[in-house]
Amino acid sequence: MRILGRRIDGGRRRLGDVLLGVLLAAPITYPRLTPPYSGRSALLLVGGLLLLGAAVVLAWRRPLPALVLVVLGSSVDGNFVFALPVFSYLVGRRAPRAAPAAVVFAVLAVGGTLLNLELFGTRPRTWFLLATVLIFAGVFPWLVGRYLRQQHALLLAGWEQAESVRREQRGAAERVRLRERARIARDMHDSLGHDLSLIALRAGALELAGDLDPRHRAAVGELRASVTAATARLGEIVRVLRTDAGPSPLDPVDDVAALVAGARAAGMAVTLRGDPVDADLPALTGVAVRGLVREALTNAARYAPGTPVTVSVQRDSDEVEVSVRNAPPPVPPPASVSAGTGLLALRERVRLAGGTLDAGPRDGGFVVAARLPGTPGTVGAATAPEPATAPGAGTTPVSATAPGAGTTPEPPTVSGTATAPEPATASEAGAAPDPVPPGGGNVLPGRLGDARRRVRRSLLVAVGAPIALAGLLALVYHPFVTADAVLDPGTYERMRPGQLRSELAGLPRRQVEAPADAPTGCEYYTDGNFPLAQPAYRLCFAQGRLVEKERMP
Repeated sequence: MRILGRRIDGGRRRLGDVLLGVLLAAPITYPRLTPPYSGRSALLLVGGLLLLGAAVVLAWRRPLPALVLVVLGSSVDGNFVFALPVFSYLVGRRAPRAAPAAVVFAVLAVGGTLLNLELFGTRPRTWFLLATVLIFAGVFPWLVGRYLRQQHALLLAGWEQAESVRREQRGAAERVRLRERARIARDMHDSLGHDLSLIALRAGALELAGDLDPRHRAAVGELRASVTAATARLGEIVRVLRTDAGPSPLDPVDDVAALVAGARAAGMAVTLRGDPVDADLPALTGVAVRGLVREALTNAARYAPGTPVTVSVQRDSDEVEVSVRNAPPPVPPPASVSAGTGLLALRERVRLAGGTLDAGPRDGGFVVAARLPGTPGTVGAATAPEPATAPGAGTTPVSATAPGAGTTPEPPTVSGTATAPEPATASEAGAAPDPVPPGGGNVLPGRLGDARRRVRRSLLVAVGAPIALAGLLALVYHPFVTADAVLDPGTYERMRPGQLRSELAGLPRRQVEAPADAPTGCEYYTDGNFPLAQPAYRLCFAQGRLVEKERMP
């Protein structure tokens, strides 16, 4: 598949090169194919097409040398100027560094100025036009390409930031699950260790009974030793698993009725339905039932104070269904700063007990419900993976977006619900993890800000640099051309045909560049129009006398 993908990409690239070459060859080919024909034109056409083809091939891996070839071609054939913006853009889009291109543009500007003004004798106005073409057909497309390259880098940085946030959330969820498993291990140690100690104590008392048969005494001794060893191994395992997470949140003395009574004593309007007795339930199931009621009542008091709460415990031969439902709060609660770990820990506790948890908004309120095994024989499913939560019935997954749109991932907030949504990972939702986006990986939050600043700076440079360069060029060119070549309008009005040239007061000492079809014996002056300082007045002389004056449009 990878080889096939590379072949497809290579085919697309070659097709793009062919289309680009055909498009750029059109302005070079068309003038050479129109009459009159000559051998020199054919040679120039073949050489130009070969040069353009080489530039197109180089543009993928060596865009800067390709641009230099196009500039060299423009010195022979002016139609190469149509290819200059395209290759300048490709240099900005594909070249990783900006310094080499800046150096090339600087060399072209200085070298072109020296060649045109000193060697070729180009007129100042032609030089100014060529310099302007270099700025807007060369520098400006290059800066646009640089800006788009930086924008692409910002997009990749945004994907990396989003992936980093998702990984951090998955790590936080995993830490909560591990901490809850350690707490469960501590609870089991407290209860199971106590029971094993009692068994060992009774076995020891039985072993000391005087009327016990020796064979039975030996068997009881072995039983006592086994229980003692099991208790020691249980202690070692729990010490490895548990973390220093503070006191256990599950008081073995409390049951559902005691939790409801405590909530009523605190001022909550709680209704208890069903059978709240959990003494005969499996240990993990009882722990999960008490933990669910405790967590749901705590969140109801926090996020929907003053609303009625209904606690329901329904039992049959094999299952226990427990739910806590609160009515809609009178006013929407403020945004929560909770990390949502309460429901995440509760979900892990219910899963280990072999049950399923369903939590989410219902009719404006919030419901936390679980279905748990009611007999010891069904608790063996505690390690089975939890089924997928129905949409809208569980938690609100935290997703991250790429900042191509200018946004960053934000945690969800609680609005009108009694329990803060927990961050859900892909494994909890029963779905495969999101694929890692292009350029995915860990990235520091500062990198995204740096990428944004580079994009803003590139946009500012792409727009402002050509304008600033053109303005600077005009400020240099205009005083040079107009020096001692501006004819005052009042002086022009006072001139009369027939006057000797020596009698014309206020006539400038220099002339500006004459038009291509200017007749002989005429002089041209400017009125100082910016920035080209084009001819504005024409004065024609014959035998030293003014014979015609004209204000040019």
